[in-house]
Amino acid sequence: MRTLLVIGIGAGNPDHMTVQAIDGLNRADVLFIPDKGAKKNDLAELRRQICDRFVTNPNSHRVEFDVPVRAEPAPSYRSTVDDWHEAIAEIYEGLIRDELVEDGCGAFLIWGDPSLYDSALRILERVRLRGNVAFELEVIPGITAVQALAASHKMALNRIGDPVLITTGRRLTEEGMPQNAGSAVVMLDGKCAFNTIADKDLVIHWGAYLGTPDEIIISGRLGDVGAEIERTREEARKKKGWIMDTYLLRKRE
Repeated sequence: MRTLLVIGIGAGNPDHMTVQAIDGLNRADVLFIPDKGAKKNDLAELRRQICDRFVTNPNSHRVEFDVPVRAEPAPSYRSTVDDWHEAIAEIYEGLIRDELVEDGCGAFLIWGDPSLYDSALRILERVRLRGNVAFELEVIPGITAVQALAASHKMALNRIGDPVLITTGRRLTEEGMPQNAGSAVVMLDGKCAFNTIADKDLVIHWGAYLGTPDEIIISGRLGDVGAEIERTREEARKKKGWIMDTYLLRKRE
């Protein structure tokens, strides 16, 4: 039976690669490299650099594939994402069927960790439920942007006896700062949702391109640095054509 490895490759720094992840890359006959278009070519290039640096298996080869662009949410966010995942599932199924022999091993290289705000595992489950190709699945964890954010700001995510909540920019806009947690890590925020928060005394720790030479970090009272973060983020996005960032909001003790 085919084997698929879903490998967490870290937040953007090749040094984030674990020994387990490197071993996984070298087990694979085929390394699947997603291409999200010219604006995000850096993301595919980093995967190539990781393979160049760590893969020593002479029998492996790479297969690059295009990732469809997600439509704007309409009529609803969930239905839009569902349609997008279905389109990617068709691509995954074709890759598994056409590129892997029956007892072959393939690897998908996933930013951060496959279990934290990534859809590869859900999409592969769609493929499995279709019943057209059979495979065994192995997941190799990786360093997340959340860990890299805490390391770059030299802080612990939690305070003593105080829970941490992980949420999205969309939920932060809809619901505000969670009341049941003193700290909230916000991911997938493309619209600077922190500026919609009424409590400007919150502390924000923000980071982009974490762990890479292009890393940018800013922290301080939200009312003091919110506009600076938004401006810095937009300038960086225009310069590179894309941005990957996350942040932690914290209530004052």
